Amino acid sequence: MRFVRFENQSGDVQFGHQHADGTVTRVEGCIFGDPQDTGEVASVSKLLAPLTPKAIPCIGLNYRKHAEEGGQALPENPILFMKMPSTVQNPGDPIVLPTQLKSDEVDYECELAVVIGKPCKNVSKEEALDYVLGYTCANDVSARDWQRGGGGNQWCRGKTFDTFCPLGPVLVTADEIPDPNALQIKTILNGEVMQDWNTNDMIFDVPTLIEFLSASTMLAAGTVILTGTPHGVGFAREPAVFLQPGDEVTIEIEGIGQLTNPVVQEEV
Repeated sequence: MRFVRFENQSGDVQFGHQHADGTVTRVEGCIFGDPQDTGEVASVSKLLAPLTPKAIPCIGLNYRKHAEEGGQALPENPILFMKMPSTVQNPGDPIVLPTQLKSDEVDYECELAVVIGKPCKNVSKEEALDYVLGYTCANDVSARDWQRGGGGNQWCRGKTFDTFCPLGPVLVTADEIPDPNALQIKTILNGEVMQDWNTNDMIFDVPTLIEFLSASTMLAAGTVILTGTPHGVGFAREPAVFLQPGDEVTIEIEGIGQLTNPVVQEEV
């Protein structure tokens, strides 16, 4: 099933089932429980991020070619950082370049997002995908100057500005994506393809990440795991390419769809 979360014409937030022809029928019940498609055609006024995450653990440097373009050795264990749930942005709503803590080096990162569907602790790789509700597109927007020089050797400052985690446009349930490590993944900036690779290049595949993150740690239903980005990011280009007001950035993942956001400057 392809879940969407949306506002109807009355401003009510609802879940729906997006069909192959693009129509949406309303879903009753919790998507982490036993959601039921009512068959009632929904009136979608505004598409929202497919969920409000409980937590957003993120993995850095998780594609071989991305490590290579940055001149870094492959990590022995997954590199973990966090985004706050407040970073989530809806499809179609703007990525806001920070002004109060100004950044001139805001970068795009296409990522496969994994949505945990039930409480998950000390799970083995062999059982890990049984805990996945589904997958969606993510853009791990990153202020490189704050990530590197301004964050005291911690990545979170550069990764947690408001709007720095667009998600969507749909949440595709796990039964429709049997192998999350066999998906084409792209970033398209103003119509130009910037990243174009495959999730099979992950250093640590999705089951390994779930095993690692759940070790001695409870992952609640609604946890969204960002799994890393392939090569082609802006900071590694010659010359570097960073997001500017007026840009439009699209994340595209095979079997999921396209997540598109405009870029604006913060007004203070």
